[in-house]
Amino acid sequence: MIISHRYKFIFIKTKKTAGTSLEVFLSQHCGDDDVFTPIFPPVDPHVARNYSGMWNPLPEIIQNRGREIRSSIRKVVHRKKFYNHMSAQDVQNRISQNTWKNYYKFSIERNPWEKVLSHYHMLNEREGNVLSLDEYLNRGSLNYCFNYPLYTNSKGDLLLEKIIRYESLNHDLGHVFQQLGIPFDGTLSVKAKSAHRKNRKPYQDVFTLQQKELIDAVFAKEIEMHGYTYQG
Repeated sequence: MIISHRYKFIFIKTKKTAGTSLEVFLSQHCGDDDVFTPIFPPVDPHVARNYSGMWNPLPEIIQNRGREIRSSIRKVVHRKKFYNHMSAQDVQNRISQNTWKNYYKFSIERNPWEKVLSHYHMLNEREGNVLSLDEYLNRGSLNYCFNYPLYTNSKGDLLLEKIIRYESLNHDLGHVFQQLGIPFDGTLSVKAKSAHRKNRKPYQDVFTLQQKELIDAVFAKEIEMHGYTYQG
């Protein structure tokens, strides 16, 4: 997650959407006073900074109807004001209304079938390459890369000005960076966390009909919201 006072933008980092690569790129252009949350494992030359601090957790506790009160209190105790994959709603609660209103807010989303496959390959490698695709899918939806709660409020309303499509990442970033005044030559020149997937077979040739229909159901909200289709 990034809050840039130099360029006046807020970047909400989603999962399996090149967010780390973007953070590494922007870390080299943004200012020392900007907020960059830590990356795990660290990726050079990214430098985390200004992410710790105190804030009033009451608004988000009320907003969440007390469901995450322990998590909120734990973050306050550890001064974890900003963190990786933080929701736009929590960022809004922890910064000034003026900053939230006047900064350009954007994120990235990805075709859910491709996203699931990418996430599976990452976890499979971390677990010693013994995890089958069915085993991954059968772990349940809580293990999947849901992103829409990160850029919408509790009613499902979009909180950002722009959702960049992963499939047209450099093109869309070019427009955003031009608007913000960030130098960009057309590519991030960084591919962090991209080495997990060795087999680049199209997802349409990987998923069975049953697997495809499971992903259809689980990611129905994101599919409808962004108009994704299985054939791309």
